[in-house]
Amino acid sequence: MDLPITLPVSPMLAKAVTDVPAPDSVAGGLAYEPKWDGFRCIVLRDGDQVELASRGSKPLTRYFPEVVRAVLEHLPPRCAIDAEIVVRAGPPGAQRLDWESLSQRIHPADSRVQRLARETPAELICFDILALGDDDLTGMPFGDRRTRLESVLSTLPVDAPVHLTRTTTDAATARDWFERFEGAGLDGVVAKALAAPYQQGKRVMLKIKHSRTAEAVVLGYRIHKSGSGVGSLLLGLYDEHGTLYPVGGISAFTNARRLELVDELAPLVVTDDQGEAVKGTTDRSRFSSNKDTSFVRLRPERVVEVKFDQMEGPRFRHTVTLLRWRPDRDPDSCAAAQVDRPIAYDLDAVFQR
Repeated sequence: MDLPITLPVSPMLAKAVTDVPAPDSVAGGLAYEPKWDGFRCIVLRDGDQVELASRGSKPLTRYFPEVVRAVLEHLPPRCAIDAEIVVRAGPPGAQRLDWESLSQRIHPADSRVQRLARETPAELICFDILALGDDDLTGMPFGDRRTRLESVLSTLPVDAPVHLTRTTTDAATARDWFERFEGAGLDGVVAKALAAPYQQGKRVMLKIKHSRTAEAVVLGYRIHKSGSGVGSLLLGLYDEHGTLYPVGGISAFTNARRLELVDELAPLVVTDDQGEAVKGTTDRSRFSSNKDTSFVRLRPERVVEVKFDQMEGPRFRHTVTLLRWRPDRDPDSCAAAQVDRPIAYDLDAVFQR
């Protein structure tokens, strides 16, 4: 592949901040964009050759043949574009990003790849351009790159599976997007310096992500990979029928704390008739097929307050952060209904400009 930039490309990254920054907080001002919740992807095209490179420079190309076709149909013959691959779900008028369906797309069997490409087709959200024709654009200010990207995508059909992300320089609009677009499955807002070049691999963008708290029941723990101490706590919530089901886990503990937790949780360990700890297992996935998914079962008597960013269906989307133990809370009160969820918002309304 012959492009005017050195390959592979290491995507420019973002560091977390707690609020939408003022537009004049950096020299040259800021632009704001919705933060899409999908697979970050550097799209590379040279004629009929197309590569979809992930954030870790791993190829995504074979998993998304429909995106490759869209690139060939709608993007310039020679270009490098920073984008996000997403999948949407839901009926018209009530659609949202669907992380679970997107994650299922990474599968070794070609027959399954082709079937899922038809059943859960992915789309491409473009937000930066790094090369066009013979020109390396990475040294240009982002504001100029954005103008170039808008020109390149100006003739996209309305129904094309390729989209240009929204942008604004108004902080109030960005805060409005932060609140409304979460209901369509978006992850927050990103702020970019208009005067800055593309800085590969550096955390120079700013991201503002959603964060909520919830109380959950500790239902077990996994042994740390070292073989000593608690590696992670498994959490559960009660559904509307009073059934406790797993929702995620906590894993960020110091070595000293891992050992302390074994002693603290010992009185809660479920044992068999011989006094041995009863083990359970969680469902395996393509990401954990070679990992030990067993855990030590605990009586569901301890409650913990956690911080999380999103729910994916009935479960926490990512590993959550422990805030504090809640000895004052009754485990039965840790119902799924107590978890705050965003108001639904139609994804099509996010795409509309």
